[in-house]
Amino acid sequence: MDKALYVAMTGARASLQAQGTLSHNLANTDTPGFKEALANTEAFPVRGQGFASRVDALHVDAGFNRRQGAQQITGNPLDLSLQAGNWLAVQSPQGEGEAYTRGAALSLTPNGQLVTAGGHAVLDDNGNPIAIPPHQAMEIGNDGTISIVPLGEGPQTMAMIGRIKVVSAADERLQRGLDGLFRNNDPQQPFVQAQGKSLESGQLEGSNVDAAGALVQMIQLQRQYEMQVKVIKHGDENARSANSLLRLNG
Repeated sequence: MDKALYVAMTGARASLQAQGTLSHNLANTDTPGFKEALANTEAFPVRGQGFASRVDALHVDAGFNRRQGAQQITGNPLDLSLQAGNWLAVQSPQGEGEAYTRGAALSLTPNGQLVTAGGHAVLDDNGNPIAIPPHQAMEIGNDGTISIVPLGEGPQTMAMIGRIKVVSAADERLQRGLDGLFRNNDPQQPFVQAQGKSLESGQLEGSNVDAAGALVQMIQLQRQYEMQVKVIKHGDENARSANSLLRLNG
């Protein structure tokens, strides 16, 4: 009987963890460039003395959904939509190197630093944070180059001042961190700068979370959790009944 209780308990725990992943996805349905987190379970036999008859229902991180989100035209030159397979390089908040995101709704701080919506500094093709001098016009080219018209100058003075670091990265080489940013899971093989047309200015990639599908999954997980709790309850009742019979027979 304890085996049934153990399997139901670990299943209920995995269902709760999967619900947490779905709640995180639903909370980011309006986050530009967000990639849906995937959750799964696998059977994990418990090792030890005796016959291996106990099996744990183990929650596993299944990575993220690679599908691109819908394109949203904004007209804001600081809103960028990256081509498939490309990622924007930003400064890691922990300072251990660069991280990557597809959420490219950029803005300028009062001191001219180019940052993402999350406040992460955008890097140039040399790996340095980008600072924009005072200007009256700015353009970001499809190859990531940044050009400005200096303050008080005419349009004929427009000049390139840097290039945003946009890398080409295979999805299987990326791992999402707790801060929502992605990192290279093989730092010995750094990503290379994307060549040619790598982005579009004036539009954003939306979240790829299917809100309706996530709600259906949430209901399914809730039903699974309720079923697993019922198994635990019935197992406990059966154990109590068995103990009562043993006392009577004793």
